[in-house]
Amino acid sequence: MIEKQSPALATKILANRREAQALINTLAKPILPHLINGEECQSSDGRTFDNFSPYDGALLNTTALGGKRDIKAASSAASAAFKGWREWPAGERQDVLHALADRLEANAEAIALLETADTGQPLRFTTKTAVRGAENFRYFADLCNQATDGRSYSSPTHLNYTMRDPIGPIGAITPWNMPFMLATWKIAPALASGCTVVHKPAEWSPLSAALLGKIALEAGLPAGVLNVVHGVGEEAGLALTQDPNIKAIAFVGGTTTGAHIMAQAAPSLKRVHFELGGKSPVIVFSDADLDRAVDAVTFMIFSLNGQRCNAGSRLLVEHSIHDQFVERLVQRAKSIQVGNPFSPATEIGPLIHARQLTKVSEYCERAKAAGATVQCGGIPKNNPELSTQGHWFMPMIITGVTSGMEISREEVFGPLLVVTPFKDEAEALSLANDSRYGLSTYLWTENVGRAHRLARSFQAGMVWVNTEIARNLATPFGGMKDSGIGRDGGDWSFDFYMETRNVCVAIGNHHVPKIGKA
Repeated sequence: MIEKQSPALATKILANRREAQALINTLAKPILPHLINGEECQSSDGRTFDNFSPYDGALLNTTALGGKRDIKAASSAASAAFKGWREWPAGERQDVLHALADRLEANAEAIALLETADTGQPLRFTTKTAVRGAENFRYFADLCNQATDGRSYSSPTHLNYTMRDPIGPIGAITPWNMPFMLATWKIAPALASGCTVVHKPAEWSPLSAALLGKIALEAGLPAGVLNVVHGVGEEAGLALTQDPNIKAIAFVGGTTTGAHIMAQAAPSLKRVHFELGGKSPVIVFSDADLDRAVDAVTFMIFSLNGQRCNAGSRLLVEHSIHDQFVERLVQRAKSIQVGNPFSPATEIGPLIHARQLTKVSEYCERAKAAGATVQCGGIPKNNPELSTQGHWFMPMIITGVTSGMEISREEVFGPLLVVTPFKDEAEALSLANDSRYGLSTYLWTENVGRAHRLARSFQAGMVWVNTEIARNLATPFGGMKDSGIGRDGGDWSFDFYMETRNVCVAIGNHHVPKIGKA
């Protein structure tokens, strides 16, 4: 459903848009700068790139375009700052991270407006962005005192104990779909562990990263501990993955890019942590609570404009309820409010970029050519309620999809759900696992035994039973197969950002072998 604007709503939307642009103008004066060693600066060669609105194509700002020399300056600053930051008492690091979280919450409205302007995500979702980012910093701030903790292993003759040290400066390369929250997801545990950071945000969404760096300095983070360099992956990203000062790369993004980064980082034996693509299945059995399942399926594919790595983009539904379940989903999809992301009523805004819109629509066309049926959705035609320059794609549901079709196997990254029926538990499991991806699996059933049987057999890093994604920061987040390497969350994060040392001490006069002596 395309949102219709009343005069009062139009006034509110205009006020939000103007406030967002005023914030952008304050950050980019006149060019959005890098942050290197605590100082805002332009690119060493003066290059820039333009950042455009997903809503109407208007110029939002001009951004400094970083290259190898800018990355080198940032990594050198991070390396110099690491020597002092790692020695900070854990309690003092904790205080700074809490102060940073406080300032994120104080700037919640500004962060939401910037994120909406940059990505096209509706305000109803971006208003939660600062809170989620603050939660990440608070959670890891409270673990600062445990970051170096290890384990103890004793025997009658020896005591072994472990300890952890921060690995060094790390590179964080983050995506455009949830740029602020995902940046904090990487940066918070890195800082809590005693590492310093060079952050390269996605070039399609540079604004909130600049604000995060500014807020971090205001919170008392020392110069050089967090550096931000804008640029494209082929240049700034490549330089970061190859820089000898950088000891590890934390990356969120596409699987193909992750493979390139792994190859680029290999000569310097950098540690890598990848949260990559997904084609996550949602399996709905006939005994499920169908009302709740409809809610969850709709939310997990159409929220955030469908641009989320763990979207439930493949619906596998038991044959006996297929038709009625699809009918309910189509009705729900048609009722979703599509419109200006600055409107409080909007549920889906424009896709982030014209290239992304082309990608999604081309997947759709190839699926139709392969024999699938579009039940609803697609590019709207000549609607006066939508900006003609916006990247609009109405919520789409495609049926008649088989597991061998491209649309069922490749990550589309848009508001597009494909549906495949199954006849029994064995077929449901086979279809769910028939993917090169293994990020999330969502299961809906009231059969407790079935829930546990399947949860143990799904080839996915995370299994959600009778729920949409419900993130607990203490639990491991990450995927199997082509969906990633490593886990975020709790102590799993510290395992990536820190080196573990084992110390073995003899506690008695144990026998020491002798050679070369009678």
